[in-house]
Amino acid sequence: MSSSSTSSPTDNSSHGSVALSSFAALNAVSGTNTSTSGSQKPFSLSERLNFEIYRYSSYSPNYLPENVLVDTPNDQTSRWSAYTNIPPQFLTLKLRRPAIVKKIKFGKFEKSHVCNIKKFRVFGGLEDEHMVLLLEGGLKNDNIPEVFNLRCMTEDGSENLPVLYLKIVPLLSWGPSFNFSIWYIELHGQDDPMYTCARMKNYNTLREIEIIKLCLKHFRQQGYMSAFGALQEQTNVKLEHPLISELHKYLVVQGDFEKAERFIAECIDEGLMDEYLYKQDYKHTWHMKYTESETKPGNRGGHQLVVDAKKRLIYLYGGWDGYQDLSDLWVYKIEDDEWRLLCERSEQSSGPTPRSCHKMIFDPISENIFMLGRYLDNSIRTSEYIKSDFYLYDTRARNWMQICDDTSQVGGPQLVYDHQMCIDADKRTIYVFGGKILTPRSVNATGAIEPEYSGLFSYHIATNTWTQILVDCHHTSASQADVMSIKSRITHCMVFHNKQRKLYIYGGQRGKEDLDEFLSYDVDTQAISVLNKEHPNQGTTAGNEAKFEPSSGYTLRATIDCERDEIYIFSSLSKIKDRRDIQHMDASNSFWVYSLRQHKWSRIYYCRHSGQDGNSISRANVLGASKGDAAVEPCPRYAHQLVYDELANNHYLFGGNPGICQQQQLRLDDFWLLSLEKPKRDEILKHCRFLVRKMRYEEMARQNPMQAMQYLRHNIADVIDQDDAEQLNNFHKLASLLFKTHDGCLDQRDSFVATPALCRNAEELYTDADLPMKEELSDGSATENISLESNESLATSGISETASSPSSSSCTKRARTECTSDFMNKRAFLFNKLVQLMPPSMVQPERNLSDFVVM
Repeated sequence: MSSSSTSSPTDNSSHGSVALSSFAALNAVSGTNTSTSGSQKPFSLSERLNFEIYRYSSYSPNYLPENVLVDTPNDQTSRWSAYTNIPPQFLTLKLRRPAIVKKIKFGKFEKSHVCNIKKFRVFGGLEDEHMVLLLEGGLKNDNIPEVFNLRCMTEDGSENLPVLYLKIVPLLSWGPSFNFSIWYIELHGQDDPMYTCARMKNYNTLREIEIIKLCLKHFRQQGYMSAFGALQEQTNVKLEHPLISELHKYLVVQGDFEKAERFIAECIDEGLMDEYLYKQDYKHTWHMKYTESETKPGNRGGHQLVVDAKKRLIYLYGGWDGYQDLSDLWVYKIEDDEWRLLCERSEQSSGPTPRSCHKMIFDPISENIFMLGRYLDNSIRTSEYIKSDFYLYDTRARNWMQICDDTSQVGGPQLVYDHQMCIDADKRTIYVFGGKILTPRSVNATGAIEPEYSGLFSYHIATNTWTQILVDCHHTSASQADVMSIKSRITHCMVFHNKQRKLYIYGGQRGKEDLDEFLSYDVDTQAISVLNKEHPNQGTTAGNEAKFEPSSGYTLRATIDCERDEIYIFSSLSKIKDRRDIQHMDASNSFWVYSLRQHKWSRIYYCRHSGQDGNSISRANVLGASKGDAAVEPCPRYAHQLVYDELANNHYLFGGNPGICQQQQLRLDDFWLLSLEKPKRDEILKHCRFLVRKMRYEEMARQNPMQAMQYLRHNIADVIDQDDAEQLNNFHKLASLLFKTHDGCLDQRDSFVATPALCRNAEELYTDADLPMKEELSDGSATENISLESNESLATSGISETASSPSSSSCTKRARTECTSDFMNKRAFLFNKLVQLMPPSMVQPERNLSDFVVM
């Protein structure tokens, strides 16, 4: 076994802090250039860790596993290469002692290579046979080393996760038929015993408590109440919160369904299910706005919208109507649902000239609109006409003012288009990032010069001063040690979080390259993080299936809700392919939400629109609607605008280009409202009542069918949504239980033991579909028998009583006991489902002791 080279806490090659490590990750992937000075502190939470090669799946001759310990990017043989690409292939590393491992760095060959791993997983643990997933990611096929954050906390985030072994599992190489290769590995974290011993102790304590809880859960489910009480008394560990134990007593032990219902209602009123409701996806509804106005904005794309949420106003300026740029300024009154023209030709009122691909922001404090940038056709790009003018519109005085005729002459950006602007209203600062710089046509006449991209600038409103914060990575000054740089782009999204004081940047293009990075920039500390490397592959669904996030190859529009800590992205036509001709391919719309609290993407909806052309759009409606999945919604497009009303939590979309090849001048003038709603408390209460009453009805159907029929008609019908076809269908299926024979209660059986085999029918009424709002409030099947898996609720004490005297019991007593145990099995199963809606810290472990026993 070979070990990596050592480094001390003062080694300058190590990452001195978490913030610097995050910034180093950006250097690797985004071309960011920074320089740090000064000596490091004697103790750091992130140091380079020593490790050795512990185990491996295979290796090719001369491509030994030990090669990953040495970073020689110019040596093609200095790598580990598996002997085959048939899984599983892996490389297991062993640290010199348990450590909190925070980052892993992958070195690369000096140029792209087909054996680079495109997709991989990293596992870690204190034992090489028992590891948990720490990272799922992939490497770019280039020569730039990449740094990834590893999960270093327990699942509940309460304690550090110490590891001794790390297992790297390649899943896919860039050349699908080629073997996997890893060139170099570095690990960063902390293994100082003074730091890790306390973490190890806390971690082991948490493990011990979890083991005891698993035993308590198992004893209660099996009816071993003496053992349950003895273990709880001796360890002083409670299985769950006392409120949850009350629910178990009412529902499972006593079968008092009315008390259980009232108790659940009280829990919901106290907000105990709010955390579950928050985690559910939004339900979306598109509404086309047929405004009452006699006049309204015409067809256009490349325009801009801004919202004055306080006064309930939306402003629209400019755009391209397919034939010319526009300079009209409109205001939409949300409450009155009407448009009003403020300026037909703004240039005649000291305002900006006609333009498109510009950007606007609204300042809620001064109630001014700021405008910067535009696109100019190459034929009119002269040195005199290519100035970057900067305008302000005073919404109270209703007049235009030119702040500056050329921002590039006062420290600001050159003339750009496809850039992004955000405002930090509290600090009176506007941020401008990205965009392609327009140059006079004489410069680009030969076509030999690469396009120039603009960096990150700030504009301080109060002092009227510009500052360049980050230069583009290809800028001439980017190589200087004291200059910070970033990989600039166009067609990206950027929003500002006024509480976290961070800019969030997603996607974009640079040349032919689609950039899939999700960056955050702290405007106070200048720290940059790559979110989709720190929190990779977390989401519920995806258009980019491998990455669980919106595809950067599509036209994206982003907004933010700072109270909810959510970023919204509307994805529509592909920027390249779909623009050629929409009718020859399936175009689509999708809407995404990124939770900054959970670091998770959720795709709210996805709708495919096939075979559209100009005539079909016009026939559907001139305004650009399209029927997808039987619901009217905007047709796919680009060059549209989307804004967010933070008070009403609604989005507004206007216009755009549907990308019709035969009608290249066609632009849209449709106006849409998108509302997003999460499930409410009354919805989940209604569903919980349905589950409880369904359980009660099933027991009635076995004992008193006539009473059960009346209960079905009056009590269960009360909690059914009569407008929901699926709920009605499942409600009708419940009636079949009245005619179902229950011969199982009279069967003679050889023996009865407390095993999952006795729990048949336990999932009869309570399948995964009974968990509300994961996709929708579904009721599941009511009549099919499904055997209960070992990780669900099992029989309680009724079974053990029967098992003690199988030979002396009469058939009637046996049947009665058997039915009772079956009822309790199903009640326990329902209990397990209901507590999944409660906060995890209050309830029993989700896993079961039997999950760890494999026979």
